[in-house]
Amino acid sequence: MNRELHDYRDSYEQGELLLENALDNPLDQFALWFDEVEKAGGVREVNAMTVATVDPSGMPKSRIVLLKSYDSKGFVFYTNYNSEKGQAIQEHPKVSLSFFWPNLERQVIIQGTAQKVSAAQSDDYFNKRPKGSQLGALASPQSTIIADRAVLEQHMSDLKTQYENRDVKRPDHWGGFVIQPLVYEFWQGRPSRLHDRIRYSSSEKSSLWLKERLAP
Repeated sequence: MNRELHDYRDSYEQGELLLENALDNPLDQFALWFDEVEKAGGVREVNAMTVATVDPSGMPKSRIVLLKSYDSKGFVFYTNYNSEKGQAIQEHPKVSLSFFWPNLERQVIIQGTAQKVSAAQSDDYFNKRPKGSQLGALASPQSTIIADRAVLEQHMSDLKTQYENRDVKRPDHWGGFVIQPLVYEFWQGRPSRLHDRIRYSSSEKSSLWLKERLAP
């Protein structure tokens, strides 16, 4: 099968990102863009991001997760630590995050290092989740091979009975990762594929971020 997609093209004309207008701190720039994308509407989950990792053989893998918080300490999401991505991150903590917001024709890529958040922070978030999501964290042996969906549904049914009148405690194998950024790249679509790209790089010698414009 050979399907050509040459005619899938669009002209990006929603905005611009000039070096002189980009904020000095990339976290502030991210927060500005996040708020603008959210207010513009048209994106169901503004906090959806791609997390890219590598396995022990060096094979990369990307998947969508939901950003749950961000601040000067980093970007936080939650997962099963025993899952494929959980184990990959613990083995190779250098990861990449990317956000694509088509409503404003923007993309942000963040490269950094990941580590587990504190047990107290994971507990705090877990306790705020709907009970069904809490039970789901117990029901799924994430990334392992199972015979069929009935295995999951039966396990979930048993857990609902077991915890009908009980609070659900966060399992030790489930919690958060925080990614501390080393590099940010902001991409704004522009006409004729002459997109705007601004990269921020951190330095061990200075608390200031190096801000540079990249060719598209």
